Amino acid sequence: MLLLAMDTATPAVTVALHDGEAVVASSGQVDARRHGELLLPAVDRVLNEAGLKLDAVTGIVVGVGPGPYTGLRVGLVTAAAFSSALGVPVHGLCTLDGLAYASGIDEPFAVATDARRKEVYWARYDDSRTRVTDAAVDRPAEIAERLAGLPVVGAGARLYPEAFPDARDPEHQSAAALAALAAERLAAGGGGFLDPLPMYLRRPDAQVPKNYKVVTPK
Repeated sequence: MLLLAMDTATPAVTVALHDGEAVVASSGQVDARRHGELLLPAVDRVLNEAGLKLDAVTGIVVGVGPGPYTGLRVGLVTAAAFSSALGVPVHGLCTLDGLAYASGIDEPFAVATDARRKEVYWARYDDSRTRVTDAAVDRPAEIAERLAGLPVVGAGARLYPEAFPDARDPEHQSAAALAALAAERLAAGGGGFLDPLPMYLRRPDAQVPKNYKVVTPK
């Protein structure tokens, strides 16, 4: 097994290789505006670090979000392209699950990432492997009471400390954790994966204007 994992659903552009036993190489850069520019060089970097070629990869792991439209689709399109070129499967995972898994927390907690517009993407967990709610998007003040007393992992907790006073690491997503979670699920029989489709949770910012004026001649 050699899994190539990637996630661009958050400001972190992150890539890792996992051989079924351990992470063999990883790369991560935090830059909310350069997902398309940074992802492929990161793939090259981890392959070179591991001394491997792309055709050694037996499966692709990709974070499906939730995340903002532009960044999220970079990882998903790249995963689909690699899958098609190599003839290997794509395993989708909720981005929040990668952060939860990396936390190692074994008690109830939540994960919250920055959704912009003064909102967070979030979900609750019983432990680092078990999500108990669907991912959602809300204003921090609207969910503060529901998450009161729980540790909250991720950048969303650090952005809104008044709503989430018990912020925990990691702050940013890691493809290494996503790959390790995928390897664990594959070893257990291959369940728990999502279709590699974007989880947006809300409409994109750009929309066709209503009642626009027709300027072409009849």
